[in-house]
Amino acid sequence: MKREYIEKITDADLILVGIGKEFETNKYQTEERAIEALQTLKEHLEGKNYYVITVCTNSILKQAGFPAERIVCPCGNVELKQCTNKCDESLQVLTIEDRKKLEKCLNNGEEPRFGQCPVCGKDMVLNNVYASQYDENGYLENWKLYTKWLQGTLNKKLCVLELGMDLTYPSIIRWPFEKVAYYNQKAVFFRVNADLYHMAEELKDKGLSIAENSIDWLLEKDI
Repeated sequence: MKREYIEKITDADLILVGIGKEFETNKYQTEERAIEALQTLKEHLEGKNYYVITVCTNSILKQAGFPAERIVCPCGNVELKQCTNKCDESLQVLTIEDRKKLEKCLNNGEEPRFGQCPVCGKDMVLNNVYASQYDENGYLENWKLYTKWLQGTLNKKLCVLELGMDLTYPSIIRWPFEKVAYYNQKAVFFRVNADLYHMAEELKDKGLSIAENSIDWLLEKDI
């Protein structure tokens, strides 16, 4: 299966990648191992026209070296902060002091706060879906680039890689990826997940299901 994956990537004109919750730190996988797996993926994509979308909020793709213009994080990240009141123009990049506070709060299991909003004075929090009023402006510019890139995939040799995606926000990756693969007659679809690996019936002729943790699968040496 791994050999076929490499062959399909090599042959593809375009590659669409979805990164799911398997890439967030848990009791089964460490951050270091997840980064190593993503760096392996990046090597496979070298020289190809690709775009990566993720539901992870840990900015792990950037840690693995993926360029910002090739990724979009619609669920937010740990690089920006916003007003809890979602004030306009309150989005800011985390400072060095903010990052120290974030690390300390995460270690202590506390919710991080980063000073007061310059507009209304309310608390500043991480700009992600866990904010009470999530400010989506933090990712919308990259989302526009992503949708424009996606429009150019029709009738092209497209390799769709869905890695570690569960049913968290299926409308962001899982369902759209199935739709893209279904309507593109030249598409091939790899779905890798330890539990939710099943492929939709209408994609059985172009889809490949792999019942394995996506991090473990990427790090397998034997192809």
